[in-house]
Amino acid sequence: MNYPIIAAGLLALATSAVAQDRPVLTVYTYDSFISDWGPGPAVKSAFEETCDCELKFVGAGDGAALLARVRLEGARTDADIVLGLDTNLTEAAKATGLFAEHGRAAQRYDLPVAWNDPVFLPYDWGYFAFVYDTKTVSNIPNSFESLAASDLKIIIQDPRSSTPGLGLLMWVKAAMGEQAGNVWADLSDNIVTVTKGWSEAYGMFLEGEADMVLSYTTSPAYHLIAESDDTKAAAAFTDGHYMQIEVAAKLATADQPELADEFLEFMLSEAFQGVIPTTNWMYPVVTPNQGLPKGFETLISPKLALIAEASKAAAIRDEALQEWLTALAK
Repeated sequence: MNYPIIAAGLLALATSAVAQDRPVLTVYTYDSFISDWGPGPAVKSAFEETCDCELKFVGAGDGAALLARVRLEGARTDADIVLGLDTNLTEAAKATGLFAEHGRAAQRYDLPVAWNDPVFLPYDWGYFAFVYDTKTVSNIPNSFESLAASDLKIIIQDPRSSTPGLGLLMWVKAAMGEQAGNVWADLSDNIVTVTKGWSEAYGMFLEGEADMVLSYTTSPAYHLIAESDDTKAAAAFTDGHYMQIEVAAKLATADQPELADEFLEFMLSEAFQGVIPTTNWMYPVVTPNQGLPKGFETLISPKLALIAEASKAAAIRDEALQEWLTALAK
């Protein structure tokens, strides 16, 4: 009888049993968060070292698609946490009744605005911008009007499935007010395509299929830090730049409510916040001990920050979406 083989088999069975006994925390998030180059792998490794659990990320498209999926699944959802909505969607998310209050005491965040939401906790933030290649674009627009008047071709994302796409709608509306519909009509011939999500749009831009792409003021930091490429830049608009604050929350029906609370606490720790700048390429809401990485100081700093109150975002979104659909249908 081969005792070493038997022993190895018993050890494998024991290890498997222990693994099966570990609770699983399920987090719905957007696809780029859990990509190989996103924060997901590092967050999973760091959290599992502290929780004696398995952290299971489930990708569900972009942020707007996240809410649609959870709303569709309702109380039957497998999610314990949803990570990746933003302030344009939080009121709509609360209206579903699917999310629970986090119960955390108020704390100070490194955000340009105060934060006191009882349900959603922020984990990063940034500004939307049009990113371009300095080698191929020299006539840099500094407003929506100058962009529309140019021959530049742009790629944007669908506001019905993508949080950046929705952010652009809110940006145009906040900057242009009653003229937003006219701006979209003027921009319609600049738009090469409208993609479902950010990853597809940015990939197409990098392949040279457009002059500019809707992204973030922080996107050039990726190319500078990760690729030693200083040829990508964000256009600074005198209209101002719309701010995005990304958030996470616990589901009221969470199978692992205590683990969900642990994760929300961990989300604001050095281990999580420290990887945000160079994996999600956004600003952390709690500045890491070492500060922001070298290269972030080269980014444009909007002189005018725009953001809609979360409670008013739904009404603004509905009006802006209709203006967008009308303009692009012509």
